[in-house]
Amino acid sequence: MTDVVAALIRDGERMLICQRPANKKRALLWEFPGGKVEPGETPQDALIRECEEELGILIQVGCLFTQVEHIYPDIHIRLSLYNANISHGIPELREHHDLRWITAREIDGFEFCPADQDILLLLKQEAKK
Repeated sequence: MTDVVAALIRDGERMLICQRPANKKRALLWEFPGGKVEPGETPQDALIRECEEELGILIQVGCLFTQVEHIYPDIHIRLSLYNANISHGIPELREHHDLRWITAREIDGFEFCPADQDILLLLKQEAKK
C-alpha cells in the first residue's frame, strides 16, 4: 500500500482543488493538492513539500480530516486528507493543468479521482449542516 497525503485548504466556504496533468494517470481528473509520502517523511512533511513543489505555497498542516483506502488498477493507496491553511504564497500552476476554489455545493460539477468519492460525500454532508 502506498501512503498518499492531501490538503483540505479552505478559504471561507471555498476549498482548493487541482486538476491532474494530462500526461499522468487519472489525467485531467480533479483532486485535492498533495502526493506520495517519501521514505523517512512524516505525512505532514510530505504534504508541506508537495504543496511547495506543485503550488508554490507554504502551508500549515492541521488535524486529519479523514482517511480512505482505494485500489486502482495500478496502485493501492491509503489517502489521508489533512486540514491545512496557506501561511505564505498564492497557489500557482507548477504541475497541475488547472486549479479552482469551489464550494461543497459545486463538487458535482467536477470529475474527481475515484479515491476522493467518500471524501466528497463527507464534505457535501458537512455543508448541509
